[in-house]
Amino acid sequence: MTGAGDLETIQLSQAVVPLLKGVVYRDDMPEFWRAILAVQARAADYVAVLGLRLIVNEAEGYAFLQGADLAKEEDGEDGSVKRPRLVVRRPLTFPVSLLLALLRKRLAESDRGGGDTRLVLTSEEITEMMRLFLIRPDNEFVSDTSYDAKILGQVQTLIGKVVELGFLRELKGQDNHYEVRRVLKDFIDAQWLGLFEDRLAAYQKHLEASTEQ
Repeated sequence: MTGAGDLETIQLSQAVVPLLKGVVYRDDMPEFWRAILAVQARAADYVAVLGLRLIVNEAEGYAFLQGADLAKEEDGEDGSVKRPRLVVRRPLTFPVSLLLALLRKRLAESDRGGGDTRLVLTSEEITEMMRLFLIRPDNEFVSDTSYDAKILGQVQTLIGKVVELGFLRELKGQDNHYEVRRVLKDFIDAQWLGLFEDRLAAYQKHLEASTEQ
């Protein structure tokens, strides 16, 4: 017979275990989403012990775990050791960061348009977004066709990495169609996007100067 304590443990496990694996979306995993909402406060307290913060966005329909700020937890003089991170921080290459910033910008533009809350882009549309920032080799023997194929291949590789990060989802039954996951808004805020756009403008000027030369 299952007691009240056992039932609470099961409910907590149903909420926390999927979160430890990645982002939980309301539409993709409704059962786990309901479990998270049911024990949200207890789940937040539980993961806090592990040095994690529970982020739940009910309006957008997703939840995830974020690493708490452990920067001040240096090894103490008494020999104590700071807690290891459960959420691994992965450095992003410039092209991946660029693609994330461009996707975040398109998401903001889509929201301002007041249309569908889902933003779906084709691989060709994503390629066009990236094309301005990819340098064309100065080689008269390189045809436009072969160059376009090379660019498409590069962007397809970047798309795959962003899918792995969980910010894009390939739509089943629709070849080369990707949904921009709204959780991207929590990872790239307006301030970060503004700073990145400033760097991007400087980078674009550098590209233009190189092309003129």
